[in-house]
Amino acid sequence: MMSDKREVVYGTEYLLISLCNSVTKVLNIATLGETQYSGMVQRISKIGLKPDIGCFVLFDGGFNGLVVLNFEGKTAMEIYTKYMLNMGMPADELAKSHTSDEVSNILGELMNQIVGDFTGKIRRELQTNITQNQPKMLVLNKQVMLSVDTPLDRPEMRRVTFYTESNNIFYLELAIDRTEFIKLVDFDVNEVPDPDALIAMEDARQGAPSVSPATATEVDDNEALMRSLGM
Repeated sequence: MMSDKREVVYGTEYLLISLCNSVTKVLNIATLGETQYSGMVQRISKIGLKPDIGCFVLFDGGFNGLVVLNFEGKTAMEIYTKYMLNMGMPADELAKSHTSDEVSNILGELMNQIVGDFTGKIRRELQTNITQNQPKMLVLNKQVMLSVDTPLDRPEMRRVTFYTESNNIFYLELAIDRTEFIKLVDFDVNEVPDPDALIAMEDARQGAPSVSPATATEVDDNEALMRSLGM
């Protein structure tokens, strides 16, 4: 007798959507803006770093892959500027050009957070482990195209277009082993706890505000005086 239960299969597009959501999540928090990605995806045959700034991260483990982010100069400056202002940096102390090392360092830090968020979700949702290397950033001129080779047996490559709040564009490119994850049994996905929510819950549980030691001593002294007076 055949089972009516259909297999649940997660493939390349699932991994791509998960990665795209990590990009928007990290950048929206970092810039307090609204980064979005296109509803269309391109199948491509080559992964590359393109002007003005290219950044890539390799990962391996349960499956191998390469993530590339390519930024135009104005896009890089928008993300960098909003992030630094959000962190409290004065505007007159910010870098003025996308070729500055500071801009590359910030974009590299954000990409590290993006891939870290992605690998965490893969660990929870697909119950496999992948590790990443440190992001590599390159500032490129408009005449240079740098291809990155990856040791993939049957590579699947995709490109997705992203739009910042100011409608500047950048591109995500993904190359991974052709793979599928088939769900054998149902399991609960452990969500990452929200620190702010945990603090609020603890405050609500404790209820009354805490009393400082000085205030507690003062209360004890007053009670002793009232008892000595027979009150």
